[in-house]
Amino acid sequence: MTEQACTTLTLDLAGARREVGDRFGLFFEDLNHAADGGLYAELVRNRSFEFEPADGTGLHALTAWRKVERGASLAELHVETANPLNRNNVHHAVLEVLRPGMGAGLQNEGYNGGIPVSAGESYRFSCWCRHVSATGGPVLVRLEDSEGEICHAEASFQPAGSKWAKVTLMLQAATTDPKARLTLLAQEPMTLALDMISLFPANTFKGRENGMRPDIAEMLQAMRPRFLRFPGGCLVHCGSLNPEDHNSLYRWKNTIGPIEERPARRNTWGYSQSFGLGFYEYFQFCEDIGAKPIPVLAAGFDPHTLRAVPLDEMQPWVDDALDLIEFANGGVGTVWGAKRAEMGHPAPFGMTYLAIGNEEVGEAFFERFRIIVEAVRERYPEIRIIGTGGPGAAGSPVERGWQVAREMNLSYVDEHYYMTPEWFLANLDRYADLPAEGPQVFLGEYASKDDRWRNALAEAAFLIGLEKAPAVGLACYAPLLCNKDYVNWKPNLVWYDGTTVVGTACYQVQKLFMAHQGDRMIPLTLAPDPGMVRIPASLKGTICFETTRSDVTLSDLRLTNLETGENRFFPGGALSAESPSLPLCTNEWDHWSMSFTFIRRSGAFSELLAGSRAFELVFGETGEGDRCSWELEGWQRLLFVRSTLGGRVSDYAVHPFASNLDEPVHCRMVVQGGRIQTFLEDQPYADVLVETLETAGLLAVSSWERETDDVILKAVNLSTEPVAGRIALAGQFSRTGITDAACSIKAHTLAGYAPSDANSFDEPHRVQPKIDTFLTDGPDFPFVFPPESLVVLRISR
Repeated sequence: MTEQACTTLTLDLAGARREVGDRFGLFFEDLNHAADGGLYAELVRNRSFEFEPADGTGLHALTAWRKVERGASLAELHVETANPLNRNNVHHAVLEVLRPGMGAGLQNEGYNGGIPVSAGESYRFSCWCRHVSATGGPVLVRLEDSEGEICHAEASFQPAGSKWAKVTLMLQAATTDPKARLTLLAQEPMTLALDMISLFPANTFKGRENGMRPDIAEMLQAMRPRFLRFPGGCLVHCGSLNPEDHNSLYRWKNTIGPIEERPARRNTWGYSQSFGLGFYEYFQFCEDIGAKPIPVLAAGFDPHTLRAVPLDEMQPWVDDALDLIEFANGGVGTVWGAKRAEMGHPAPFGMTYLAIGNEEVGEAFFERFRIIVEAVRERYPEIRIIGTGGPGAAGSPVERGWQVAREMNLSYVDEHYYMTPEWFLANLDRYADLPAEGPQVFLGEYASKDDRWRNALAEAAFLIGLEKAPAVGLACYAPLLCNKDYVNWKPNLVWYDGTTVVGTACYQVQKLFMAHQGDRMIPLTLAPDPGMVRIPASLKGTICFETTRSDVTLSDLRLTNLETGENRFFPGGALSAESPSLPLCTNEWDHWSMSFTFIRRSGAFSELLAGSRAFELVFGETGEGDRCSWELEGWQRLLFVRSTLGGRVSDYAVHPFASNLDEPVHCRMVVQGGRIQTFLEDQPYADVLVETLETAGLLAVSSWERETDDVILKAVNLSTEPVAGRIALAGQFSRTGITDAACSIKAHTLAGYAPSDANSFDEPHRVQPKIDTFLTDGPDFPFVFPPESLVVLRISR
């Protein structure tokens, strides 16, 4: 072990003035079946028979349902729209029992291949039904195994008549089965219409009837988040501008009121969303876990299709924002406050933040954004408004988002980026020099491409940098939740199936930072300060053009050595699905430029928006797969400057650009060490620096917690060696001042893991904090920080 000098961490308690605020919280987006089949405790999949083929691959009105015929029974099961339950829920099942035999009916398999039931637990069954035939006997409701041989619970109900009526009954499971089925059986001939067939565990989070799955909710509550951003994400702004359309953008008014009257909608992530978890439930969940709500609204613009509400028709979108604030904060005498009270919550929810938009770029969005913001400010000047910073760590969308935020004096700019651990480590001080005055940073989405210990440690180091920066106001990891059988995105903070919930290594880091935020920052100095050494990436290696199915011709290809002036010329060619690659050379120069001209020959608008006609200039490629690239005509017709390390991609810069069919575009890229500059028609676009962190030691930050009077020290040791530290508390310590009396220390330590270690369903607790307590002789004491570790110390008297 290398001998190291002692590092002194001096905490200036007298200087604890900067308020922490609501810095760390959660972001909930309904992807990966985070709501239905996730946090929302409903156990029946497709309870309202509203699934449609347009929702996702293989979906239809009877998804998750099947007809059951036992013994010599004979029945028909189909879906109708005549005489619906209501105008928002037009599909319903019709069961026609021609010969009952030993029972005929329908069965639901739930999510994850079965409905989990536990012995001794109670379940609330409900449905809406009406007789289509003149008569009919009782209907049996069973929780049973997948073969129908073992009955876990059973009850029955008698349909009331020819008008829709709600049935509710309780079932208590006698046995445990993680893959049970909900089965409804008729034992007499009848024709019965059924809708909104539901099964909830009685034991929901906080015991709420339309509540949350307790194990997932409790994991989120245990993090002690200070805010919850919801319901998305791209979920919010994708779809039709008509709120009546099945494919509409997310409109919050569709998500409140009686459950059976909420219309199902296509989820942009490829499935149907029931809105059982709607805005009322989101606000209530925020209250239940002690988090402030940050709702996100669309601004009448879909960036994925470029649909935009005419500017003179923006009033409904303005009303959505104003009415939402009234719904959350208005008194019971207001229209929307009364609706909240009618749903069971007379007291206001205390909403203080509002986010408008998600990653949108361009003037079409900002024109509509301004209209909404001005209306909100006129009526509710106290609301803190969050603007958008586009989809990427750098580039003109980010710059434009910040420009608009400063012009409009917004409270926050919402930045999103998903990068490699190497990027996070090279950018620990990303916000260090950003002015504290003016709009603050809301880092609304970020992650480091995986959920192993190497990722968690890099994110912990980055979070230290966020805490140090006065300009950072809010931050939340993304995505939050994922059902292991319905994966849209990786990585995620929490994984689950029907019975088990697993927090990743990154969850453990987020939990430590969230639960130990403190209320005021304590100035902290390290002596000696280990500093950081960063080195530019080497961008030597193979140069080529690649595509999957673009249709472009390339010409005027020239590689120039910027130090010697030497030029190398290459013949042009065409890129297409049939000819996806155009190799050029292996480059050994450190300082060079590449120029070329491209002409796009074909490509439908929808294909261009989806990025399926993209092509890229690949450079710095090694035999191990590491490389950089300049992608043109990518997703949303954006340009990307990317770095790929170990198969993980970082988008260093993002810019909008759209070429015209059969028109030449002249391009040039300049590489000087790790600096990359791109130009289109001699206009500058990207200017980024690709570098890696060569050396770093101990990073630390400290805060004071008002409720407990504790001093909190968070430290990340990036070194492969332990760091011998000495912690010195200077100035005021506790409300009664510093004394020589012993201090009580609780240490939460994440250490001793291999970079690839991860939590899994087989090993859910492989990475988790070790907790130790000890006493010191006074406010000056030694502590050894393990190699490659995160340590949180709580110091109290």
